[in-house]
Amino acid sequence: MTALPLQHAADLAIPAAWADQWYPVAFLRDLDRSRPTAFTLLGNDLVLWWDRAANSWQAFEDVCPHRLVPLSEGRINAAGHLECPYHGWSFDGSGRCASLPQALEGATPSPRRSSCGRHATAEGQGLLFVFAGDPELAGAVPLPLVPALEEKEGTWLVQDTFRDLPMDALTLLENVIDVSHVPFTHHRTVGRRENAAPVQARRTSFGPEGFTMEWPEGPRRGKLGSQYTTFRAPGLLWHDLTAKGFARILTVVYAVPIRRGECRLIARFPFRFESKLPALLLRLRPLWLQHLGNHRVLEDDQVFLHWQERVLEQRGGSAASPRAFFLATAADGYVSALHEWVNRHGGEPFPGQPLPPRLDRRALMDRLKSHTDHCRACSGALTAIGRWRPLVAALPWGGLLLIALVPSPWGVAAGVTLAALALLLGQRLNGWDRDLREGEGHPPRNRD
Repeated sequence: MTALPLQHAADLAIPAAWADQWYPVAFLRDLDRSRPTAFTLLGNDLVLWWDRAANSWQAFEDVCPHRLVPLSEGRINAAGHLECPYHGWSFDGSGRCASLPQALEGATPSPRRSSCGRHATAEGQGLLFVFAGDPELAGAVPLPLVPALEEKEGTWLVQDTFRDLPMDALTLLENVIDVSHVPFTHHRTVGRRENAAPVQARRTSFGPEGFTMEWPEGPRRGKLGSQYTTFRAPGLLWHDLTAKGFARILTVVYAVPIRRGECRLIARFPFRFESKLPALLLRLRPLWLQHLGNHRVLEDDQVFLHWQERVLEQRGGSAASPRAFFLATAADGYVSALHEWVNRHGGEPFPGQPLPPRLDRRALMDRLKSHTDHCRACSGALTAIGRWRPLVAALPWGGLLLIALVPSPWGVAAGVTLAALALLLGQRLNGWDRDLREGEGHPPRNRD
C-alpha cells in the first residue's frame, strides 16, 4: 500500500531551494525510541518515531487520516507500530494502516485514504535528517554533512548543542556569518571589545549551492590564524580556522526552519587539539553544564535579533536589504553574500508570510521549552536536581543535630561546616534549576 502524497513546495508556497532539501531535526542521542516525538519543519507538523521492524527512524505527517488528531500524542504499541491516541488506529513504517480496531473482520478500508504521509529520513554524523520535499527526490540530494568531520574520524572532540530560537532561519544565518559582531555582542563571553579590528574578507566562490569566504588575518587581530567560511545552501554554515600550536577549530551551525519567525539551531563545535590535555579537560565537564554556557552566548544577541528582523521586514525584507542596511565596510561582505544568494538563487523560506508579534524578554529567555525538555542530558540533570534538593535542604538540620549530640568544639565545628556546605550546595542547586529553565536576560557585556 502507498502512503498519502505529501504536499509539494508549490502547494506550501515554499521555494524549492528550501523545500527539496535534507534538514537535521535532532541529535540521535536525544531521541527516545520508546515514544513518538513531534517536530515542525517548514511549517509542516511531523511525528518522528522508531520503527523496530525496519531498525530506523520514520517521519510521518503528524495527523491521523481517520479524525486528523496528532499522532505524536499517541504511542509505540507492542507490535512496534505507531498508534493513534484517539481510536487506536496503528501504522507500520511504510505508513500503511496495520490495525483498525473498529473494522469488521475481513473489511478492507481504502489503502490510500487510511495511510499516513511519510518523509524520507537518514542518519549522518550523529544527526537525524528529514527530507522536507517529495521523498522520490531525496536520493538525488546529498546530506548536508561537514566534510572535515569525515577526515581522520575519531580525532575530533565535538561539543554539540541545540535550541529552538524565536527568529527566522535567515536571521540566525545572518548573525552567525557576521564575524565582526563577536567582540562587541559577546564581550565577556567569547569575545573582547579590544579585539575588534577591520575585517578584510573576500568571497572565493558563489553560486546556487552557496558560497565561500576567506579572512586571511582571522579573529583576534591575527592571533588565531586565517578563517575560512562555507555557506552550503540553504541552511548549513561553518567557520574553519587552525590556531597554530593549539587546534583546528570549527564552528558549525544548521539553521532549520520550523515556521515563520522560528527555527531550530543545531550547533557543533569540533576541535582537533595538538595536545591531549585540552580534550581531556573538556570531556570532564558534564554535557548539561556545557549547554548552560552555550545558552549564555546565544542569549547575548537573542533579544535584539528578535527586534531586528521585524524592522527589516517593515523595510522590505531580504530583497530590500541593500537599501535597508548601510553596509559600509568589507566586514559586511558576509551578510551581503548571504542576501545576494537569497535574492538570486534561494528566496526566503516563507515568502509573503508575516512575522508573529514580538515576544517579551522573559519569553525570549525561555530555556525549558526551547531546549531542556528536548535534551536528554539537561532534562536528566533537572530531574536529578529535583531529587537532591529535599535531601540537601535537610542537611543543615543534620548539622544542628550533630552539635546537639556532640557538644564539643569538634562537634560544633563539624556541625557548622556541614550546615554551611549544605546551604551553599542548596543555593547552587537552586541556581542550576533556574538556569535549566530560563536565562537572566542581562548580557555580560552590559554589566559593570
